[in-house]
Amino acid sequence: MFNPKVTLEQWRVFHAIIDCGGYSQAAKHLHRSQSAVSYTIARLQEQLGISLLEIEGRKALLTTQGEILLQRSRHLIAEAEEIENFARHLSQGREAEIRVVVDAVFPNDLLMSALSTFARQSRGTRVQLREVILSGASDALLNEDAELVIGVEIPDGFLSNSLIEVELIAVAHRDHPLHQLNRAITATDLAQHMQVVIRDSGQHTKIDVGWLSSQDRWTVSSIESALTAIEHGLGYGWLPSNRLIESLGDGLLKPLPLEQGASYKAFLYMSYGQPQNIGPATRELANIIKNTVDNMFL
Repeated sequence: MFNPKVTLEQWRVFHAIIDCGGYSQAAKHLHRSQSAVSYTIARLQEQLGISLLEIEGRKALLTTQGEILLQRSRHLIAEAEEIENFARHLSQGREAEIRVVVDAVFPNDLLMSALSTFARQSRGTRVQLREVILSGASDALLNEDAELVIGVEIPDGFLSNSLIEVELIAVAHRDHPLHQLNRAITATDLAQHMQVVIRDSGQHTKIDVGWLSSQDRWTVSSIESALTAIEHGLGYGWLPSNRLIESLGDGLLKPLPLEQGASYKAFLYMSYGQPQNIGPATRELANIIKNTVDNMFL
């Protein structure tokens, strides 16, 4: 096991000499005698086996090695201060990590914006993010696998707040045979073509959403895979409008003119996974997500 010879206090004295402009100035800043400062630096250089400073007149100048170690030791001190601050936050009940489970239909740009805001004020709290499909959010609540859950269905026994409404649109590649019909598309028409279906990631109660009567299906595990499959002409399917902006904009995909069900709405709700023990960081992140969504509509 490695036992460091040099203490953080020695590095602080070294930094004070550089930042204050000399030994006597550093001694005044640290409320020590100049001889104590000189001894600390002499001992530091002896333990490292290199010279950090050179004295020219009344000035203490960095050597080449000293300049390199100055920057690295500043990072060391900053890291030590961060660890102590984090420990203080933990002692005050702040969580070390928040497990967040989000249904994949939630707009990704809003989620990343909210997480970026939280990261700037997280005070060391980490976020473990997991995307799910349909009942996967309910599973996370029932299994107590998350502190914060955003999903389309909330199981009995959990309170939630409505968060956002997401539209899912039936689409197919612009050259798909369904677009060649040049009329309203019926259920009989759909049943004759391949449908791309996103698999429910839940394990307990599976949820079926949208048209599922097609005999031929491609089943994938993510929205990204479904989008790629449809963009390659492998079938049709319902996808969140927020993931279709580019594909619809450049005309690669086109909405299907269905007689009924061309689109449907999915409501997303936000719940605390452990409502009896909500930590301050979890509550803070929940407020940031809600404010990010609310600001989108201002």
